[in-house]
Amino acid sequence: MPEGSEIAWPGFLAAMTLVLVRVSGMVAFAPFFSSTALPARARAAFVLAASYLLAPLVATLPRARAELSFSALLGELAVGLSYGLTLALLNEMLLFAGQLAGLQFSFSMVNLLDPTSSIQTPLLGDMFQLMGTLVVLGAGLDRILLASMARSFRAAPLGAFALAPDSALAMVRTAGGVFLAAVELAAPVVAATLLVEVAVALLGKLSPQLPVMALTVPLKTMTGFALLTGALALWPRFIEARFAGLLDLAERLIAAPIPTAGG
Repeated sequence: MPEGSEIAWPGFLAAMTLVLVRVSGMVAFAPFFSSTALPARARAAFVLAASYLLAPLVATLPRARAELSFSALLGELAVGLSYGLTLALLNEMLLFAGQLAGLQFSFSMVNLLDPTSSIQTPLLGDMFQLMGTLVVLGAGLDRILLASMARSFRAAPLGAFALAPDSALAMVRTAGGVFLAAVELAAPVVAATLLVEVAVALLGKLSPQLPVMALTVPLKTMTGFALLTGALALWPRFIEARFAGLLDLAERLIAAPIPTAGG
């Protein structure tokens, strides 16, 4: 379809359907957009509105093919899932960091029902995810994600994307970095509470009549919360850096494959 040409109604519906599949894949898993705190009707309305507005623009881009086919639908779903699943690693990193901190806070047995995944998750894991969502909204990272999604139609033209095996392998390797990032985020709290535990143990050796078990948990909890409160000032920069890295990865995943024949 030549650039700048107008599309007919059937072509518009085909283009809107393909855009809807791509945006839906992102909304289903990306941070904030996938939260069940957002009503399902609101998310559906957002996807429809975004698809309606983007369809006439992206259908006229070079190499775009606004034609419904199984390969085209599969390609658009792959692009959306590349964004959604890659950025979902941010929530997993926050959840794992909360689990590490919860063990040191003696909250390992305190679980809540996570409304996002409908499974039991640690208390601090939920708290870390909520604070991460606040950082995403406060820093405007949700708008940056939408802008990147709109730009993706140039890197991966509409209806002409083929997912390469190397892209899936790159996503799997990136998932391993979630554990390292979680340890980095929880390291100050874990180190401080460990030092408190060692100090109380030494006091217990020096004074056997000291109620060590009665002192360890309150001191670890108060020290951990005090340090966590001070560390919150570093959270925006940390989360923004991880979000930017994951977003760059998602853009590279869709830019790597070569369009299918006829694109």
